[in-house]
Amino acid sequence: MKDLSKVIKRPMITEQGAMMREMHNQYIFQVAPEANKMEIRQAVEHFFGVKVTQVRTMNYRGKIKRMGRHSGKRADWKKAIVTLAKDDSIDMFDIV
Repeated sequence: MKDLSKVIKRPMITEQGAMMREMHNQYIFQVAPEANKMEIRQAVEHFFGVKVTQVRTMNYRGKIKRMGRHSGKRADWKKAIVTLAKDDSIDMFDIV
C-alpha cells in the first residue's frame, strides 16, 4: 500500500480510548486491513506531525447478521493502537 492517505480510515473515540490517551499517550485508529505497522507509523507521523514510538494492530472479523431469513456479513476491519512520544499529542482528540 503506497498511498498514505488511504491507510488511516478514522479515529476511534471511545471511553477506553480516552483512558489510554490520558494514562499512556496512546491513540486508536481504524486502518485499512492491508496496511502494515510501518505504513501506519508513517501515515500518523506525516498527517499529525508527531513522533510514533510503537504501533500495535488487531484484525477483526465481520459479524454475520440476519435480516429475516436472509443473512449477510459485515466487512472485516483492522484497528491500530499508536503510542506517541512523551511530549507529543494529537489535538483533534482533545476537542471531543
